[in-house]
Amino acid sequence: MLIVSPGDETFRGYCLEQVAAAYDVVLLTGTEPSWEKPYIVDYAVVDLHDTTALLSAGRALAARHALAGVVTWDEWHLVATARLARALGLPANSVEVMRGCRNKATARMLFARHGLPSAASMKARTLLEAGLATMTLGCPAVIKPAASAASIGVIRVDRPEELPAAFEFAWAGASRSREDTGVLVEEYLDGPEVSVECVTHRGETTAVAVTRKSLGPAPYFDETGHTVDAADPLLAQVGPVAAAAVKALGITDGVQHVEMRVVDGRPRLIEVNARLGGDMIGHLVRLATGIDLPKAAAALACGHNPDFTSTRRGAAGIRMLYPATSGTLTERQINQPFAAHTPWLQQVQWIRQVGDPLLLPPEGDLFTARAGFYIVTGHDTAEVTERLDTAADEITIATQAD
Repeated sequence: MLIVSPGDETFRGYCLEQVAAAYDVVLLTGTEPSWEKPYIVDYAVVDLHDTTALLSAGRALAARHALAGVVTWDEWHLVATARLARALGLPANSVEVMRGCRNKATARMLFARHGLPSAASMKARTLLEAGLATMTLGCPAVIKPAASAASIGVIRVDRPEELPAAFEFAWAGASRSREDTGVLVEEYLDGPEVSVECVTHRGETTAVAVTRKSLGPAPYFDETGHTVDAADPLLAQVGPVAAAAVKALGITDGVQHVEMRVVDGRPRLIEVNARLGGDMIGHLVRLATGIDLPKAAAALACGHNPDFTSTRRGAAGIRMLYPATSGTLTERQINQPFAAHTPWLQQVQWIRQVGDPLLLPPEGDLFTARAGFYIVTGHDTAEVTERLDTAADEITIATQAD
């Protein structure tokens, strides 16, 4: 199995570990492997954003190993991975399909063409165009990059006078993209946000879990926590819409993370991510249901039948640790007796050290704002939510303004 861009150990280590339990793994990576080494048999370090270099390195690994498939769980490398798979004669969705998944404007058009419930959307390359779009769509509206990820550059506008600053914020986020630096103005969907974790094989999509989201303070859309419940009744309602969205984009195989909001009791699509969800969502799915999404993604990349049989019926949740204000991290700790004697507290993970800067939006984003996270399990969503709150009272994060 060839994996493109394994990601960081904190949030994606479980993916590589689970795939390596079933396959011999070779990597295409942008940095010299460290934590990955126990899970791989070979690798090549390459500029992952250089298409020619990526194809050349992939061919070199294919010459040394009998590759069965290639997969990535990195949003930024979906298109390049599809191109590499086709060059190596391995199973994959087309490059054009992956481009559609990466571009929110294209996805909106395809949703509309297939009659799927989405958000009204208009593209804007200037502040004037954004102003005309908000006049058409009304306020509140959402301003966002056309091709980004992780809620970078996504902001809500409640009044026209907020538009100039919001457009600048979204434009700065869009400028990070190598695919489309445009900005979208969209109808604001007012309702709880969820994602549907899907497995698609030969054009047939199965929704295996629904993830309920917690968001940070408006006007930003940073995801601060997630819960997964194997018995969540919402899955039956949102699953068919997620499957229809996957089909509308032309995806035939793979694992998808489909985001939507439930507005007045009805699901409305936000986007389809043609890869495993971030923020440890795949790990939550395994804790709650027993389904191994990274392994399913690898099987699909090889053209094999994936195993997504549910073997558990519980719930799990994650909460990100943010400071109250931006500044230098001065204290981070958890009550050690509590942690040592609480079996449902599965993991506490720090990702910033004392002395590191933590920068909240609008100056920062989730990559600069989070100090860490923790994961709990329980019988159902209510118990998991209660336990997340209980654990929060045992954790301290403090910052000092710079």
